[in-house]
Amino acid sequence: MEIRPYQDSDHAEIADLFHDSIHAIDRSIYSEEELEAWAPTPPDYDFWKKRLSAKKPFLAINSNAIVGFIELENDGHIDCLYVHKDYQGLGVASELLQYLKQTAHDRGINELYVEASKVAMPLFKKHGFELLKTNRVNLRGQSLTNYRMASSAQP
Repeated sequence: MEIRPYQDSDHAEIADLFHDSIHAIDRSIYSEEELEAWAPTPPDYDFWKKRLSAKKPFLAINSNAIVGFIELENDGHIDCLYVHKDYQGLGVASELLQYLKQTAHDRGINELYVEASKVAMPLFKKHGFELLKTNRVNLRGQSLTNYRMASSAQP
């Protein structure tokens, strides 16, 4: 697996990865309605093209396919960390997070923070993030729970 920067031609593959990874979450964690609010079907490719062009995520690549992505904003905010549904549990998210921590450190960012989903919270906790607050976010008529977490950007 390699990690590389985003290219404009990646937007549709990332939009599909995002959508499919969300909709693979067990319905006992989030309901079908919550998942659809989080990742509407079909994905809005124009939205993703604009978003990703601005965010410039780092991509995990395996056999020329995008298997995960992570976004780092200039203030240390991790806006997205998603792994392809067929690659979850294989260390892709951990590798992306370690890469992001090193990049943040190299850029002089001292602290990282994230609003982690119920399924992502254990990963961030494993990597030294501390829970600061539980949030309820209203999205397309659904109320979703996420967790504000923070950590040092030390790799």
